[in-house]
Amino acid sequence: MKLAIGNKAYSSWSLRPWILMKALGIPFEEDLIPLDTPEFRPRVNAYHAGSTVPILVDGDITVWESIAIMDYLAERFPDKAVWPKDLKARTFARVISNEMHAGFRGLRGACPMNIRKRYASMDRGELVAKDVTRITHLWSKALTEFGQPSGQGPFLFGAFTAADAMFAPVVTRLHTYSIKVDPVIRAYMDAVLASPAFMAWHTDAMAEQWIVAHDEVDEPSIGPFFA
Repeated sequence: MKLAIGNKAYSSWSLRPWILMKALGIPFEEDLIPLDTPEFRPRVNAYHAGSTVPILVDGDITVWESIAIMDYLAERFPDKAVWPKDLKARTFARVISNEMHAGFRGLRGACPMNIRKRYASMDRGELVAKDVTRITHLWSKALTEFGQPSGQGPFLFGAFTAADAMFAPVVTRLHTYSIKVDPVIRAYMDAVLASPAFMAWHTDAMAEQWIVAHDEVDEPSIGPFFA
């Protein structure tokens, strides 16, 4: 299997299937296509798929869009528990993942993913605050009803699933922009950030040489992502 992705410092959509496959031990070859470079468009077009990354190729099957890739992996590897096995938990995981896919434009617009840096805590506007309130509500509900009672781990549904992968870039945004959350949410964030899969992604991101200007916010950094 091959997964085409963008820069690890910035590409939130690429992080989602990548961290899922790494966390679940699904082997794949990585094809990193630098964003905002002359080579990006022709290399993506060569896949004859969507107009951006990520793109998954498995033999003669090509899949693009993060949730579609995750659903394909769930069918391809039914033993990997890409989604929670319990029907109620699985339904909630799918609902909140689709809400992430379609929404939270305030947070995504004002706080682009940048896992190289930290910025000072500040008021980032009503739209960001509204999105953070909604996101942390969903996380609290998942952790309280499905994650913590399972005893399987610190993630939204106990073990790491596609729902955690969908929200992994949000975790990085809350951390990068020093957005205040309660201790339960912070513990969940810390679990994602400390996971071997995320740490591998972050290590690669720090070694990248490319800069994507529109993902570098116009304010001073207070330090690296991991101080």
